[in-house]
Amino acid sequence: MTINHTIKTFVLFGMLGFLASCTSAGKDDTGLEYAPNMYNSVSYKPLKQITDKEAGEWVSSIDDGQGEYYNSNPHNQYNMNMREPVANTVKRNKNGFLPYRVPKDSIQWAAANLKNPYTADEVGAEGEQLYMKFCSHCHGDTGKGDGKVGIIFQGVPNYGARPTNTLSQGHIFHVITYGIRRMARHDSQLSVEERWKIARHVEKLQNQ
Repeated sequence: MTINHTIKTFVLFGMLGFLASCTSAGKDDTGLEYAPNMYNSVSYKPLKQITDKEAGEWVSSIDDGQGEYYNSNPHNQYNMNMREPVANTVKRNKNGFLPYRVPKDSIQWAAANLKNPYTADEVGAEGEQLYMKFCSHCHGDTGKGDGKVGIIFQGVPNYGARPTNTLSQGHIFHVITYGIRRMARHDSQLSVEERWKIARHVEKLQNQ
């Protein structure tokens, strides 16, 4: 066996041994972890919270001998890493409402499937107040389509006349959200719950 052949054989087995050492011993075991704090930051991160005090290696310099990966905020009464919202701020999904994801061209589906979560008694006078502020200039105070802007543009429907008086709450909500024909969309001006409350008031005008 020549020296060159011996060297080549040694290099080959060395490479095989190196590759074998890189294989995972288990499904979740990736071998050595370099700079673990790059993956599990000790600093507080609003969208990541490790509540297990024993996570990671034990570190004697940390109070209570907790693991190095534990990063829940002990100074917050809920152990949250994020700060509580400023007083009087408006929640994105007030009362549990989710963003409206029904596409604009699905008005027939919305009309048939969406149900108003509010009853007329729950809405009370608020629905009328919202309607007067955002809708009456076109649709008129009583929904006859005779608002000052509506008279100029013409073609604004009368809520009390067919077929407009048969439109479902889902249809009305969808139209308020996306608009229709010359009517502009109002989803940037009204929250989901406010649109439903206006729809409930429109229902009253449909039955007048």
